[in-house]
Amino acid sequence: MTGTGDAAGDPEFRFRDIAVIAYLPSVVSSIGHGAVMPVLAIHAGDLGAGTAMAAFVVALLGIGQLANSLPSGALVARLGERRTLVIAGLVDAAAMLVAFLVPSVWLLCVCVFVSGMSWTAFLLARQGFLIDAVPITHRARGMALLGGSGRLGVLIGPLLGALLIHLVGTRWVFVLAACASLASTLIVTRMPDFGRVRRGVVPLAVHSVLWQHRRVLLTLGVAVIIIGASRSVRTGLLPLWADHVHISAAVVSLLFAVAATIDILLTLPGGWLLDTRGRQVVAVPVVLAVGVGCLLLPLADTAFTIGLVMALIAAGNGLGSGIVMTLGADAAPVEGRSQFLGGWRLCGDLGNTGGPLLVAAVAAVAPLAAAPVLIGVLALAGAIWVGHWTGKADRDRRAGPPGEAGPAAP
Repeated sequence: MTGTGDAAGDPEFRFRDIAVIAYLPSVVSSIGHGAVMPVLAIHAGDLGAGTAMAAFVVALLGIGQLANSLPSGALVARLGERRTLVIAGLVDAAAMLVAFLVPSVWLLCVCVFVSGMSWTAFLLARQGFLIDAVPITHRARGMALLGGSGRLGVLIGPLLGALLIHLVGTRWVFVLAACASLASTLIVTRMPDFGRVRRGVVPLAVHSVLWQHRRVLLTLGVAVIIIGASRSVRTGLLPLWADHVHISAAVVSLLFAVAATIDILLTLPGGWLLDTRGRQVVAVPVVLAVGVGCLLLPLADTAFTIGLVMALIAAGNGLGSGIVMTLGADAAPVEGRSQFLGGWRLCGDLGNTGGPLLVAAVAAVAPLAAAPVLIGVLALAGAIWVGHWTGKADRDRRAGPPGEAGPAAP
């Protein structure tokens, strides 16, 4: 069961009517994050960090997201989506400005951690707004476009960042990120705050909401962890393997740009499939693409063959744009929705953080080729779990009363 806004019963709904308030903030904010991510480790090195410390600085972004998943749900429940978005944008802008000024790598660590925390609050509030603003019949396309808008920003951000670095230096990408966060904050002040109006003013305790819906979190939520872990390995494993077979950084960057383009192009078709054919038909290929791609990766030793593996994984990832948010919106209850979505976000963040950690752990004790093989096997096994529970969620949703997304089991 879900709570939806007036759009849920509007047969004349058009995405372009909400494009500015729903998606432009995500594009703008993601431009800043996209500019910072490629140079974060480099800037940490400029401040005196060694290789391990620089990698830890990058990991802190995900750790911050993980740490703030549940608190963000409580914050949205108490303040509403719009006010949460404004706070998250201002905090992120402040963190990026401080990152521009700091002379110490430890202070940079704090800034990156805070930025990760604000990013989780931002994404959670955007998801909550779309649940209300988009009809149930268009929900998956709405969530896919939200995921795609972030991908578009991440594609544009490094290009702008490269230009800025060429003109004034690496450190200035943090100013670009701060400006992007401020611009996004200004845009979201124009959006209505459906959830704050419709869900009442007495928020439920996070732990009570999660306990009540524990069965969903321990079944479909585990499927989300598998999806998140599968998708996250591409950013850690593929560059490592490319470096292992001596592909230049410039070529790797080009391959990632091509893969990102494939990812973005498949966003709308993936959303259409989710809405018209169900969640299972998209969720399973996301994990299978990673599994097959990882098993093929040890055979790839040229830029062309690595590019083919990256394209396969990108195709699965693009089709699955918005799948985690869509499943969460389907399962979320009316009462305690934001708290539930915070728990759902935690599942996704556990997968996103766990995937790269698994790659690092395997690479530390075995030849690098063992990492893609192990991950490939785990992904293929995980696809069975994902297929079972997303298929059940599809059946429950179709059997539910009109206008409901399916039960959120206690």
